[in-house]
Amino acid sequence: MADPRQPRLETVSCLHPGGLHRMAYWEWGEPDNPDVVVCVHGLSRQGRDFDRLAAALSPRLRVVCPDVAGRGRSQWLAPELYQVPQYAADMVTLLARLRARRLGWVGTSMGGLVGIALGGLRDSPLQALVLNDIGPAIAEQGLRRIAGGLARRMRFASLDEAADYLWSVSEGFGPHSRADWLELSRPMLVEQADGSLLLHYDPAILQGFAQLAAPDAATQLAAGEQAMWALYDAVRAPTLVLRGERSDILSDGTLQAMRARGPCAQGLEIAGVGHAPTLMSPEQIEPVRRFLFEHMAAA
Repeated sequence: MADPRQPRLETVSCLHPGGLHRMAYWEWGEPDNPDVVVCVHGLSRQGRDFDRLAAALSPRLRVVCPDVAGRGRSQWLAPELYQVPQYAADMVTLLARLRARRLGWVGTSMGGLVGIALGGLRDSPLQALVLNDIGPAIAEQGLRRIAGGLARRMRFASLDEAADYLWSVSEGFGPHSRADWLELSRPMLVEQADGSLLLHYDPAILQGFAQLAAPDAATQLAAGEQAMWALYDAVRAPTLVLRGERSDILSDGTLQAMRARGPCAQGLEIAGVGHAPTLMSPEQIEPVRRFLFEHMAAA
């Protein structure tokens, strides 16, 4: 029998234009527990980012951490499909598989945008939503930093070399011990036949950032922001928003707006951190755990 204290790797087939693709997910806790929280990672990350949070939640909840298409153990797609609508559709397929009685969502950065997209749908099943350093309005300077800092190097000779590089583009995650950073970095790498290590994701996931150089970039960004605000305003689930004190993605002004409209989110600022809190330390895990347990309590 599988140990519920360890993650189990599962897959589900999802639909995209022209065919099917396999999405992998990591599942923690009792496999028949109908109270489920889905944790979805950021742009270039993968589901094992949530190991510490999942271990804290799994005594009471089944925790499911997908590798979004193009990342981790999931299949890659055509570059034009690496967009929130495709990710949201994949998650609907996953939710049908999970058959949750009560459903929570934790989304970091991109994973939070997918959570807003699902939470804003009519008859959404979400009963608790945690948005980790993300909101409907994304600061353009942060987008440009991400576009400029990722995928400049993909192959490494050792874990330590890879971890050093990942730290150089991830300082917004805040202070971590070397052991913690290696724990976060190890699942980001895939060993090759020659012993070298390759980052786990399809470099094409970053092609969407090409729009930042388009003449109508400001117009496109404004239209996307308006659409996300409309979805956010339709969210009915109790919502908690975490903001890194030094975030260049989620501004304090956007957080205040999120507290005043839509689900009127609770807001919590994480000191000494930028984009985004890694939810590894007890100080970051505990408010998420309390919020989920409170709003997913048995009726």
